[in-house]
Amino acid sequence: MAEIERESMEYDVVIVGAGPAGLSAAIRLKQLDADLNVVVLEKGSEVGAHILSGAVLDPVGLDALIPDWKAKGAPLNTPVTKDNFYVLGEAGKIRIPNTPMPPLMHNHGNYIVSMGNVCRWMAEQAEELGVEIFPGMSCSELIFGDKGEIKGVVAGVFGLEADGSVGPNTEIGMELHGKYVFLSEGVRGSLSKEVIAKYDLAKESDVQKYGLGMKEIWEIDPAKHREGTVTHTSGWPLGKNAGGGSFIYHLENNQVYVGFVVHLNYKNPHMFPYMEFQRFKHHPMVADLLEGGKRVAYGARAITEGGYQSMPKMVAPGVALLGCSVGMVNVPRIKGNHNAMLSGIAAAEAAHAAIGAGRASDELTAYEEEVRTGAIGQDLKKVRNVKPLWSKYGMVASMLGGAFDMWTNTFGFSLFGTIKHGKSDAASTEKASKHKPIEYPKPDGKLSFDRLTNVAFSFTNHEESQPAHLKLTDPSIPVNVNYPDFAGPSARYCPAGVYEFVGDGADRKFQINFQNCVHCKTCDIKDPSQNITWTVPQGGDGPNYPNM
Repeated sequence: MAEIERESMEYDVVIVGAGPAGLSAAIRLKQLDADLNVVVLEKGSEVGAHILSGAVLDPVGLDALIPDWKAKGAPLNTPVTKDNFYVLGEAGKIRIPNTPMPPLMHNHGNYIVSMGNVCRWMAEQAEELGVEIFPGMSCSELIFGDKGEIKGVVAGVFGLEADGSVGPNTEIGMELHGKYVFLSEGVRGSLSKEVIAKYDLAKESDVQKYGLGMKEIWEIDPAKHREGTVTHTSGWPLGKNAGGGSFIYHLENNQVYVGFVVHLNYKNPHMFPYMEFQRFKHHPMVADLLEGGKRVAYGARAITEGGYQSMPKMVAPGVALLGCSVGMVNVPRIKGNHNAMLSGIAAAEAAHAAIGAGRASDELTAYEEEVRTGAIGQDLKKVRNVKPLWSKYGMVASMLGGAFDMWTNTFGFSLFGTIKHGKSDAASTEKASKHKPIEYPKPDGKLSFDRLTNVAFSFTNHEESQPAHLKLTDPSIPVNVNYPDFAGPSARYCPAGVYEFVGDGADRKFQINFQNCVHCKTCDIKDPSQNITWTVPQGGDGPNYPNM
């Protein structure tokens, strides 16, 4: 579609993605100069529709952006009052005391929030400052200038034919040009992935690592509700099959967030992350909490876990990568939203200075320097070895060695130096012949649910006549390689049941049910042949998360 001539609109800064990073950047730009023309393009049907996070929010980013956020009604209504951490066995638990944990692990002063609702509120603040926000506008292409710089994006393409061609009902979209383009697409964004590859931004960084986070919202018996309580677990049911753990956050209105994270570097292709989550809810501690309650929402999202050493270069001519487009999650804290906000602020300040100096479409090196040496870099550098310790030596080594390393980093040094991650998550997947299949109990429909039933609680919808937004580089690989060698892992690693193998023998086919996709990006990350590319569907399609 590159040859199509489109109308264009000119802005000072074009921001892709109305998450915490993109909205923070938009707000800060207008705070610095009310006359700057700033636009935010969001693929979800509304701001917040595609936002899924735990979330316990460290308000440091919000404090820096909008110091009077309390007076302005920010939806941070549930301060953390109690912090629990357990190591689970199949029928029991051991509590890890809070005292020996490094100070950065404590949640005092943090809030249990719906990041979807926080972003909705942030969008209101941005619009009051004059930011233009267009939801339902997927950005499907980058626009390059004559010197190879990025000068804009294509947004608002609708009604393509099923084969991707332009038809009689196609809306070809518009080009939105900016002196600078900010990509704040979240984890494994399609445009960010293209930028990283085109400009070789990851050549000096370690391999990026990921986790798959799945989450349900439950309304529970008021007698069991403990507003402000934060609980994290590790151990059962994952054991040695994978790294990961759970979170249970008691927010307001007798609701709890129940979440489960599986690190995507697991070796056994028979691993079924979604079913591990469902099995987890049958642990006595969790089952007792949820008994008599009801699940009201479900969703899933990949998480960037590589940390400090895995952050690629963040700038190229005309473009900057923000938040999880870079990977700014503090893994042991299970927090990244504060760093996403700080990155948006830093990018905005760098762009404002550049535009004020008459610059455009160059590299915002001041932004990258601030991220690496400022509060974000300091936050991530202290915990950089926790994830690779876990990956290489397991949960116990990670807890003991990681805690020791975080303590020593508090004083500015590490005996470990910087540990490398090793293989990518896709390359970590081993042949099925090396592993035994894992048997999972059938969901009972009360505490645990099948995938398709749960996907209905993500309120996902895609226009079925459009091209599938999940692209295969080689359509033969799923049946000819992934099925015989890896037992068809896409049928399990997807938390929404998008992929399935139908038929047997010579009649076996690979089926993509793209309508189910909750935009988690796990397939793009974990496919052992790296044969699946996630791209944006038309604007407004996908999940419609209420309070995630």
